[in-house]
Amino acid sequence: MGISIKQKLIQFLEDNRGLVILLFCLPASFIFDLFLKLKRSIHRYLFSSPEKHEERVKSIQESIKEWNSFPPEKRKLLCTSRPNWLSLSTCFFQKDKCHQIAVDLFDILELDEKNLIVRVEPMVTVSEITKYLIPKGYTLAVTLEIGDATLGGLALAVGMTTHSHKVGLYQENVVSYEVILGDGTFIKASEKENVDLYRSLPWSHGSLGLLVALTLRIVKVKPYIKMDYTPVNGQKDYCDLIRMVSGDLGDGYPLPDYVEATIYSKEKAVVMTGSYHNYDPNLPINHCTKWYKPWFYKYTETFLKKGKHTELIPLADYLLRHDRAIFWVVESMIPYGNNFLFRLFLGWLLPPKPAFLKFTTTPGIRAYTFTKQVFQDIVLPIRKLEEQIDLSEELFDTYPVLVYPCKIFNRGANSGQIKPPKKDYIVEGSDYALYNDLGVYGVPGYVKRKEKYNPVEAMRKMEKFTRDVGGFSFLYADIFMTREEFEEMFDLTLYETVRKKYRAEGAFPHLYDKVKPEIDVFEVGRRLKSD
Repeated sequence: MGISIKQKLIQFLEDNRGLVILLFCLPASFIFDLFLKLKRSIHRYLFSSPEKHEERVKSIQESIKEWNSFPPEKRKLLCTSRPNWLSLSTCFFQKDKCHQIAVDLFDILELDEKNLIVRVEPMVTVSEITKYLIPKGYTLAVTLEIGDATLGGLALAVGMTTHSHKVGLYQENVVSYEVILGDGTFIKASEKENVDLYRSLPWSHGSLGLLVALTLRIVKVKPYIKMDYTPVNGQKDYCDLIRMVSGDLGDGYPLPDYVEATIYSKEKAVVMTGSYHNYDPNLPINHCTKWYKPWFYKYTETFLKKGKHTELIPLADYLLRHDRAIFWVVESMIPYGNNFLFRLFLGWLLPPKPAFLKFTTTPGIRAYTFTKQVFQDIVLPIRKLEEQIDLSEELFDTYPVLVYPCKIFNRGANSGQIKPPKKDYIVEGSDYALYNDLGVYGVPGYVKRKEKYNPVEAMRKMEKFTRDVGGFSFLYADIFMTREEFEEMFDLTLYETVRKKYRAEGAFPHLYDKVKPEIDVFEVGRRLKSD
């Protein structure tokens, strides 16, 4: 009887997920977010100030030195004390098995307008730096669309946005890192000093040291983005257009400042190109982040029928255009969330905060959603775009799919975790290749139709394709690779040398151990296969 009631409850929650989220998750998430903002404001008011940065760094150094005084057998590996649920990663690293160090560093330290750089502490968020820079006429060279992402988290992981076809990954725009090593030593890494560490910190996910500050490149901007929406029918046609506007053809085509595409089916997509612009009375203005506005990807979809469109979007709105719907993930939670009446009366509650969703995730919910959803960003050569889309449809059968073009520079062998692009991907006359982020988010069609589906088999096939063509996975999302397969996708040669040289061995978890899911994905795959 107990099992039957449990099964009925699970079925009810699955069938009425939108109602549960509406009645409980959205109000609770809103209150939870207010509490976090209040707590952060109080902490900033009472404890934070740029002039006390060095004092705070010394306190972290002392904590690590104290850990070093413990007998070796009593030393747990180090990590930050930031709760798992505050990170944007889909997995839950087991911090309870580590010695946790508080890294309460939330300040913007210095803006250098002459050299176009800004120095920040690692816990500054995308939302905070955007609000700080835009009124001054600047933005980060790479600004993620999710406001709660931290600048330090992106620096030690990866970041890509729609400006990346010009400037590359987030890591290409980090001027320097300031890090505390496993023995408490403070060190600075840049293109001129400790270059091996500088090359290895991106994609290291906190496995080489504790980041205490970083300096980032900024770019001058205008108040608006002039956005062109171009609907395209035919896979080859929209893939060719994406390659052209992102610079893959290398033929001198004038590149827009921003490029992205949303693919709505194998044969239909809207390609968006945007450039910095001043106010123009002849163009409509779209404040796309207002709570009552259509979700951005739904608005974009209308141009498949309406045809090409041009408008102005205020820069701050453009940079966070996907925040309310978390791209299109919210639709799988609240199917009626884009309804006009819902947006008008309750749109201000969106989105449900990732921190709240993770905070309330039990092991049972985690195991359940693991098999029912896909949330992946995969970086692949743009010249393989058609193959990517075909394989994504075969394995996941879900749309929309996101495409962001990005430069991947050839830094040579053993120059970091990212392998150099293959020669046949390099843009003629350059030192880079054009790749793209393939963003696949939502509930696979097989799950929606309640057909048999094995997410482990699907993702392992996608990961094999990714390795075969020289691509790589974003490591905030669940990975399905063995350690050997992981080391085939990523080049850990320099990383392993740096771990020894900079005293991370025995102090911080290894990268693979830091990012692999806490769930035994291979056991899940075997179980689903046998069911």
